[in-house]
Amino acid sequence: MLANLSAFKNNQKGIIFMILAAVCTSTGQLFWKVSEGQLSWSLFLGLVLYGLGAITMMVAFRYGKLSVLHPLMSISYVLAILLGQWFLQEALSLINYVGILFIIFGSIIMGGETE
Repeated sequence: MLANLSAFKNNQKGIIFMILAAVCTSTGQLFWKVSEGQLSWSLFLGLVLYGLGAITMMVAFRYGKLSVLHPLMSISYVLAILLGQWFLQEALSLINYVGILFIIFGSIIMGGETE
């Protein structure tokens, strides 16, 4: 637990940027899905958000260790799944929620390594 707190403290700015990158990329993917592959404002907005997420990820790497920050991008999987449920009415089962918890705990465990 102390290693996780130490990793957070040492990489705090990078972690914040990486979570923001995950939000941008998963939201961008939602807009791609909504566009159904047609040229539209949602496709354009999705591309902008996804690009912003990529740029934010590059910035994040300036403020922390790759081994701490990169596992946090798996949060984008969780967000994409939840956005699909909330906005596209995609059904999730109990096993999906268990998988989401594994992803969250896995990214915390992987990202908490300081050495």
